[in-house]
Amino acid sequence: MPDGGDILVAGVDGCKAGWVAVLRNLNDPADLTLHLFPDVAGLLAFEPQIDIIAVDMPIGLPEHIGPTGRGPEKAARKHLGMRQSSVFAVPSRAAVHEEDYLQACATALKTSEPPKKVSKQCFYLFPKIREIDALMTPELEARVFEVHPELAFWRLNGEREMSLPKKIKSRANPEGLNQRRDLLVAKGLSKTFLDQPPPRGCGRDDLLDAAANSLIAERIFRGQAEAFPNGYQRDERGLRMAIWA
Repeated sequence: MPDGGDILVAGVDGCKAGWVAVLRNLNDPADLTLHLFPDVAGLLAFEPQIDIIAVDMPIGLPEHIGPTGRGPEKAARKHLGMRQSSVFAVPSRAAVHEEDYLQACATALKTSEPPKKVSKQCFYLFPKIREIDALMTPELEARVFEVHPELAFWRLNGEREMSLPKKIKSRANPEGLNQRRDLLVAKGLSKTFLDQPPPRGCGRDDLLDAAANSLIAERIFRGQAEAFPNGYQRDERGLRMAIWA
């Protein structure tokens, strides 16, 4: 742990406007700020430097997907019960780099065994996955970690999945969002901060997810987080494939 000075951790979630980040100074609990970054490069270049960045986006893409998938998705899903559908199956790097949905499905079929297409929900994440993939290096792994909000909430909720969904038929579920907000408040985050109107291009769910991810960023910094799967693998570029919580 660094001596003196600020210790900045960030929980990050992708949103329509780019990337929403909840920054926390671990040496000053009142130092809690919300930032909206148009791109990942701006997040990485933020000054003062962020010590740990916990981002909800797949990091590490295999060239070929086997029967058990990329690895982190299966490891996370088994803990999430009714919330496991929030963890999308990520295809090969070649499929992720396709910009047309039908072509992405065709490439995914060629690079998976058994052959598997791409879900529309995951396809919509491809631009952001590509953005991180273009910048990520094994050296950045000291600062940048893949997380997933529902696994974060599972961890914060005594290793139990949340009983209410965040969304119902693609629309925000206020009861589910309030349940998550109340859990974050119980973990020490400010209710006023969490109830603030999110910036344009960012939903209330995005803000709450980023806040949950910031608590996992703190767990990572303190050496308390666990990798899913524990015996994670690396892709052909040497990037680890693990969700942390």
